[in-house]
Amino acid sequence: MKPFDAVLFDLDGTLCERTQDTDALYRGAFERVGVAPFGEPEELWASLSGPPDHDDQVGYIGAGFARLAARHGRSEVDPLALAAALTDRVDDRQVALVDGADAALTAARANGSVGLVTNGPERRQRPKLDALGITDRFDVHVYAFDLARRKPHADPFERALDALDVVPERALYVGDSLSYDVAGAHNAGLAAAWLRSDADDLNGYDPEYVLEALGDLRGLLGSDP
Repeated sequence: MKPFDAVLFDLDGTLCERTQDTDALYRGAFERVGVAPFGEPEELWASLSGPPDHDDQVGYIGAGFARLAARHGRSEVDPLALAAALTDRVDDRQVALVDGADAALTAARANGSVGLVTNGPERRQRPKLDALGITDRFDVHVYAFDLARRKPHADPFERALDALDVVPERALYVGDSLSYDVAGAHNAGLAAAWLRSDADDLNGYDPEYVLEALGDLRGLLGSDP
């Protein structure tokens, strides 16, 4: 008997990663605004608080630039102008599948229905799917940003399961975030397979499965060669 009737996936950080040159993106923002660069891209990412705010992406990135400017003594710089220049240069088509993603999607399809549940808006996520060539590998796409509630609320998962006609107890959700993917799956009654990153520990969460690499999903679904 197959372990699940449906496997649902997160997108960013789970199935794909950005390939755009982040250093060029970062330096280009300063060039666009016409100020001397300070800091490094890694410092900016570390200065961001929580997951991306798709409602106010410029404000979200701007807060990171403001923190970075304070640390580098550059309070004269307009952090929102830098944020606007950076976000305007982001190309959502510059992405690549993570190692094991193709095999994981193939195993999920052999198991049963396949769905995508992402917190991003369709206008940003659909170009990634198209560039990756995986749009048609899902039976349902749920872009939770375009709904009333997002992960970790149960609503996006329930919408996907309703479309697939699958009960929560027979579905698995695969994602890399404990506080959004694992928490959201459990709120909706799904089992969760957490894709561990190097620095993460469980922090009190209790996913049913922990994947050290996305390709490990094949063994979980009984699809190992």
